[in-house]
Amino acid sequence: MRTVFCFIVAAISRTFSYGIDQNPFSDEFIDYINSQQITWTAGRNFDKNTPLSHIRNLLGAIKPPELRSERHVAFLKEDRPIPESFDSRENWPNCQIIGVIKDQSACSSCWAVAATSVMSDRICIHSNGETQIYVSDEDLLSCCSDCGKGCQGGYHFEAWGHWYKKGLVSGGLYNSTTGCRAYSMPPCEHQTTGSKPACPKNMYPTPRCNEQCDEKSSLSYQFDKSYGQKPYYVSTEEKQIQLEILKNGPVEAVFDVYTDFVVYKSGVYHQVAGEIVGGHAVRVLGWGVENGTAYWLAANSWNEDWGDKGLFKIIRGRDECDFEGEMVAGLPKKAILLRNHLNY
Repeated sequence: MRTVFCFIVAAISRTFSYGIDQNPFSDEFIDYINSQQITWTAGRNFDKNTPLSHIRNLLGAIKPPELRSERHVAFLKEDRPIPESFDSRENWPNCQIIGVIKDQSACSSCWAVAATSVMSDRICIHSNGETQIYVSDEDLLSCCSDCGKGCQGGYHFEAWGHWYKKGLVSGGLYNSTTGCRAYSMPPCEHQTTGSKPACPKNMYPTPRCNEQCDEKSSLSYQFDKSYGQKPYYVSTEEKQIQLEILKNGPVEAVFDVYTDFVVYKSGVYHQVAGEIVGGHAVRVLGWGVENGTAYWLAANSWNEDWGDKGLFKIIRGRDECDFEGEMVAGLPKKAILLRNHLNY
């Protein structure tokens, strides 16, 4: 029913926006959104000449085929007060890793990058800040045979299943020498201006599954692996999502992306105009209320030049664009929390 609601809103939006330039990179499209007196502000995140294919290539989350009624959904039987606002970065200040905004580069790896980010957050949280490691994006992206097609997109739930069944090594950002397998694809300038090199026209191929650490690493691939407990879907109920984040930390969400999302700059996003272009995976850090509008706070993986320094807010409580319908998570195995890793 909630998915139907999102499509109804989209249909209404397209009806009212008929006749405007539907190119999301045009000034007319951006001006139209800002003229609607909505809860968010649009602006230029990408060059006017950016092909829409570049955006589609950044949206690599494939929704799972199973019915929601067939899923294992965690339900927390807790009766604790829910604060009006919550930010995981502030609640666990010793876990600086929670505040890191990644860049997936020219690869449809959002499903993997969001998953490993949440895994890293939760390892730190459940070790009381003692273990701060990056779970390797590269290892998950290249070695999970059940996850999909690597840089051509993948399944977020299977990513968590891989951590549970086969484990993942550590590995930092591009050119990092801390960890076993660092991300091999460099940050690039998706946006109009910035200090990073321009993104290549073509997507990078999926990295090879090298079951060994980088040449500069002194770690052992097999010994370095961390493991998760059995993954689960988070309930679609708003309070259950809040309780999950309060208790265990950020979660991974997959949602439907419309072309107006790419021009988000600030405020609380909801779909206004444009067409659906794909599915995207992000990390949900918390929630709040802005000018009377309830929202979820999420971290994107298009570097800090996009949106609100890499973050965005999206309307909470009505499953906007199926945002509340595809949240997944898992917990680190207790043995991992006892390991003495160097701080990243």
